[in-house]
Amino acid sequence: MSATLKLYNTLIREKSAFQPIDADNVRMYVCGPTVYDFAHIGNARPVIVFDVLFRLLNHVYGAAHVTYARNITDVDDKINARALRDFPHLPLNDAIHAVTEKTAQQFHADVAALGCLEPTIEPRATDNIAQMIEIIEKLIARGHAYVAEGEVLFDTKSMTDYGQLSKRPLDEQQAGARVAVDAHKKNPGDFVLWKLSSNNEPGWESPWGRGRPGWHIECSAMSGRYLGEVFDIHGGGLDLIFPHHENEIAQSRCAHGTQVMANVWMHNGFVQVEGRKMSKSDGNFITINQLLETDTFGGRTWPGEVLRLAMLMTHYREPIDFSIKRLEEAERLLAKWPAVDPSEIPAGTEACPIVFEALADDLNTVAAVQRIHALAQEANADRTLLPMFAASAALLGVLPKKTEVDEALADAVDALVQMRLEMLKARNFAEADKIRDELSAKGIQLKDGKDQATGERVTTWEVKR
Repeated sequence: MSATLKLYNTLIREKSAFQPIDADNVRMYVCGPTVYDFAHIGNARPVIVFDVLFRLLNHVYGAAHVTYARNITDVDDKINARALRDFPHLPLNDAIHAVTEKTAQQFHADVAALGCLEPTIEPRATDNIAQMIEIIEKLIARGHAYVAEGEVLFDTKSMTDYGQLSKRPLDEQQAGARVAVDAHKKNPGDFVLWKLSSNNEPGWESPWGRGRPGWHIECSAMSGRYLGEVFDIHGGGLDLIFPHHENEIAQSRCAHGTQVMANVWMHNGFVQVEGRKMSKSDGNFITINQLLETDTFGGRTWPGEVLRLAMLMTHYREPIDFSIKRLEEAERLLAKWPAVDPSEIPAGTEACPIVFEALADDLNTVAAVQRIHALAQEANADRTLLPMFAASAALLGVLPKKTEVDEALADAVDALVQMRLEMLKARNFAEADKIRDELSAKGIQLKDGKDQATGERVTTWEVKR
């Protein structure tokens, strides 16, 4: 493929050609879930978006040369509160474990249903406490952090260009919901790296007493440990730019003495539900699991591939209105695409160049979906195009799969298809149509095409999705 991969970089507010630090080891980190509750549809968007980028990087550089780390935050005050609420009869550590394991397992099941590949590495915060303590010690030694009233805080004024990602200078930052004001802080924007834990809170021994990490230090420790002090791409939702990603940059750069933490910062847009901000109080808070397995949204369940395609029909940087209408549109589109068994795609099959070029242009999934849909219609008429269609759809992670049927049924359908072909040759169209209609009533869809070598009619079939 000749197209140059271009990505929009939030750090510089422009789209530019992607140049990996090391083409033999392209490294990407994406902020994963805090496992205190089931993932909602807004959480699904970054997982899907960066899964497409992961697939694209694998395609360009080879799967063996791409490392994708997506973390799990399993220490957080929200987790503690949920553990106390749901498992009051258990010791706190056991209650926390019950919450995080159940939620993490559900997250894995949900994103698998959405067609997402497993990341190369999925580090957990609790497995990286030593690395967090090490970074905090470096920050204190270098004058970027201080101890006050049992907490260790990052000194934002010690970093001259703090705020470069969000473009929010320190003197313009307002204290409030995102920036807590405490008397022991040197500056209102200073944030917690380590805080003391009471007896009924999880904690680890540290030079500053038994405590637990702040949220931001977790991602700095995990990305640094598994991807290095400077890596290629850091991704997440738009809501993470400030304060989370801004503070990650501050910690990592000041601890390691680097000019950047990641070369490219990418952020997906917000998700609304039926035109409104998602909120439990408004009754439009929807989890991925509810969409997949209950009739909460639209009075029915929705297949994972439909949810995924609905997300990809909007460019990742644009806001998306997740609606029943959009899901129905995605479902109708997907129903027109031929089902393919991935094992039937010949090795080395290239994706359509137009699809690749669209995705290489800052993940233009809208243009990619349009071209794949056109290619699907072409493949329905000319089955020789099926491998290219399948390779192209696989880049998006939206490849309709053949429904498994038992061998006896398959033999019976094959026999009827052959009988219909004989009827058509004999110009007995009424009987041929009768066979087609009877199969359709039983959920079997026939697709006619031509053998490109002989010009003869060929008919394939699939179980309707």
